[in-house]
Amino acid sequence: MSLVKAMLLCGDFKKDQDILAYFTRPSRSINHARISEIKEVIKGGELSVAAQKYVEQPIASNGTLQRFLETWPNIDPKTGLHLDSEELLVKSREAMMAAVQAFNNPTAYFKSENFIVLASIAWVYLLHHFYRNHDFDYVYREEDGTPKLTKHGAERHFDLTACLAMTECPLDEHTVRNLTYLLEIRHEIEHQCTSRIDDAVSAKLQACCLNYNHWVANLFGRQYALDREMSLALQFSGISMDQRKELTRYDDLPGNIRAFNAEFEDGLSDEDYNDPRYAYRVALVQKKVNNRNKADEVVEIVKAGSDDEVEINRILIQDRERQKYRWTEIRDYVHRLGFTRFQQHHHAQLWNDLDAKNPGKGYGVMVATSWFWYDTWLEVVIEHCEEHAVDYRDDVAMEAPTAPRPAPQPA
Repeated sequence: MSLVKAMLLCGDFKKDQDILAYFTRPSRSINHARISEIKEVIKGGELSVAAQKYVEQPIASNGTLQRFLETWPNIDPKTGLHLDSEELLVKSREAMMAAVQAFNNPTAYFKSENFIVLASIAWVYLLHHFYRNHDFDYVYREEDGTPKLTKHGAERHFDLTACLAMTECPLDEHTVRNLTYLLEIRHEIEHQCTSRIDDAVSAKLQACCLNYNHWVANLFGRQYALDREMSLALQFSGISMDQRKELTRYDDLPGNIRAFNAEFEDGLSDEDYNDPRYAYRVALVQKKVNNRNKADEVVEIVKAGSDDEVEINRILIQDRERQKYRWTEIRDYVHRLGFTRFQQHHHAQLWNDLDAKNPGKGYGVMVATSWFWYDTWLEVVIEHCEEHAVDYRDDVAMEAPTAPRPAPQPA
């Protein structure tokens, strides 16, 4: 408004439209009505209620007006955001995109650490922009109310923790909980090197991305969301079951991170723990497509709470009925591999030792009155026989590393 006053007084802009041309962008707040109100103030006399709010607005200096005209148009061409008055939102979006790009970099080892630091900055700028737009005070102050200053004299604005604690904070409790978790992780990684935390915290990082995309659109407009600017990351290979088990072991997760994770999540209810705004977890399913129009869709989203979600709330390698084997088929198979001394009492001892008939183990299933074993149990038996080959092979038996699998049995 200071610039508009200066433009009206300088005499170079004869029509309102000439002034509006400098402020035409999707998020502009200046229109013909605002200019008419400012003209009221300049003219003087009795003012309308709408015009009174511009009385105290200073007039921009000639130098300020000249710099504005020389640098125009000073906007982000993608979003229409002004690079001065809306700089916080511009840089917030850039910080979050940089966080995702850093994590998706296949050659980087500093993924989660980079993401958390950059995402924290993105959220701080987002909330600062919101608080500034609504005239909420987000400055640290002394007891007498004067602003606390940095070493070089700038006002100290709230960090993310303080922003989240404000009563005016617009975020829901699950988003706040997710950010609190990441802030605590950041405190750990700031003071010492951490190793192999990417898989352990990835669900929280994904939730952080989705939360940011939701809130930037909710608070400032759908046109500022990032989901159309960041593409799906591709990979060079699939994931086998063995790879998945190795990825999720976390045996070498740093002790301080493991301790914090346990302390933080032990206090969460099941509802809070499973809320996608706290941690976003998905199952990967190799999909056979019946509709050719959807055959090229890499990702299919299944609605939470649906029957499909119940069925795939676990990692599946193939979308098919799992093969089932009777004990006799397990025995015949390992005999063909050369482990001819492996008999029923050995098998019974093995599954008892491993509690393999516990349904939670996923090794088999009871159908009517009969127990059937899955491929996963067959692999366990083969591995056991190979480890104890001296006990199960005939002295003169030659190694037979492969044998045809028995045909699956109808349940």
